[in-house]
Amino acid sequence: LGHGTSVLAMQPKIGLNYQPRGHGFALRLRGGGGSGSGYTLGIKDSIMIAHSFKGKEFGPAQQLHGATYTVDVDFHVSELTPKLNWVIDIGEAMSMLKEVLGEYNFKNLDELFPDENTTTEFMCKKIFDGMKEKLNSRMKGSMTVKLWESHSAWASYHDEV
Repeated sequence: LGHGTSVLAMQPKIGLNYQPRGHGFALRLRGGGGSGSGYTLGIKDSIMIAHSFKGKEFGPAQQLHGATYTVDVDFHVSELTPKLNWVIDIGEAMSMLKEVLGEYNFKNLDELFPDENTTTEFMCKKIFDGMKEKLNSRMKGSMTVKLWESHSAWASYHDEV
């Protein structure tokens, strides 16, 4: 939690249940979309990119540099596809992800998005949009794209598809 942020103030925003417990407290996470139950299928790939950032806030990252992103995509549904008992075909999902990432792999993002700071957050949404277009109603549910920029830092974007 951020400095000065109370757990109770955050409760409606991120779905926390506050439960007092003796001298401390416990937090129990609630799932989104109602009951919190359902299925998730995840896939993973990676891309290597080059980019730079505009603005003194980015310090040395204003210079052209490379990054290798690990990309996780999670598909969430409340019910499995009847008779097939899957969230989505894993092979199709992997092919879609490879196609979407192919637009960025081994590319200089400054050339693809000359007027944007191609932050990890920005790229999550771009990959999400590409995957949503490829999905073309193959599933009803939601999807999360998580981009790892290192072993300890990531960003994600989640929405309905």
